[in-house]
Amino acid sequence: MINFDYSKPSNQKAAIDAINKYSSAQFIAGGTNLVDLMKRGVVSPQKLIDITNLPLKNIEQKNGFIRIGALALNSEVAEHALIIKKLPLLSQALKAGASPQLRNMATVGGNLMQRTRCPYFYDVTMPCNKRKPGTGCGALKGYNRMHAILGASDQCIAVHPSDMCIALAALDAKVVVSNSKTERRIPFLDFHRLPGTTPDKDNNLQRGELITAVEVPDNDAFAKNVLYTKIRDRASYAFALVSVAAALDLRGDIVQNARLAMGGVAHKPWRLLTAENFLNGKAATIANFQQAAVIALKDAKGYGYNNFKLKLAPAAIVQTLKMIAGLS
Repeated sequence: MINFDYSKPSNQKAAIDAINKYSSAQFIAGGTNLVDLMKRGVVSPQKLIDITNLPLKNIEQKNGFIRIGALALNSEVAEHALIIKKLPLLSQALKAGASPQLRNMATVGGNLMQRTRCPYFYDVTMPCNKRKPGTGCGALKGYNRMHAILGASDQCIAVHPSDMCIALAALDAKVVVSNSKTERRIPFLDFHRLPGTTPDKDNNLQRGELITAVEVPDNDAFAKNVLYTKIRDRASYAFALVSVAAALDLRGDIVQNARLAMGGVAHKPWRLLTAENFLNGKAATIANFQQAAVIALKDAKGYGYNNFKLKLAPAAIVQTLKMIAGLS
């Protein structure tokens, strides 16, 4: 790890001013991803700006939404009474993430900002367009068991690692960000990026912007029939092979409104909008769930070692929906 400068500003303005002074400066809070990348020599920021003194930890109910501060710990959010009652899908997803030790350190903002990555990104001896643009993608013809089957490009086939973000994508969250002059809200589906020709850019946050909160609509229709399913190689401290965040607004056996998102399949949290539209207004039957899964994976493509996901992903969707509807 290289030498770096460190500061711990006491207010938001000072933090944003500090990030603007250094081209490679980065904010740090829990540091569960950033410090790891620094130790491996993947990133080398010249300055770290510790934002843990900022008052961004509140979890509160506002008019029509739940606001979660960017510095709220993953563990605290998962166990918070308001989240368990109003956003149980988010609580389930958070509890499925990483390990208890990491959840006790990781913040909501840091979870949003973690790099989309794979083993080739970590290995500085291997080509990786995300780490060093123009060098190629070692995973394309390498060992790509964990990699994307949707939304990938010939530049990068890594998958987004977060569980929390999959639930937030399904729940239509917004990311609240501030710079030195103003504040804006980014729809969650627009925050993260697909690789395209610029896989080194994971999100649409602009230079000098700080994530201050996440806002999730307070919708009682998605506070009951929800489930986060994570299929992984071991029960803790493992990324998803595939994951499904699902919420159904059920009136009798009719799906009034469906929310579906997947992890482990794309460079960003993957919302299954076409499958949702198919299910809306239809009976909650296994046949309809199976058809929705086919629609969701219509454009999926395997790269060899990850071809098993082409069957695993739709099966996970169907099983998740069956369990929510009480059909299994």
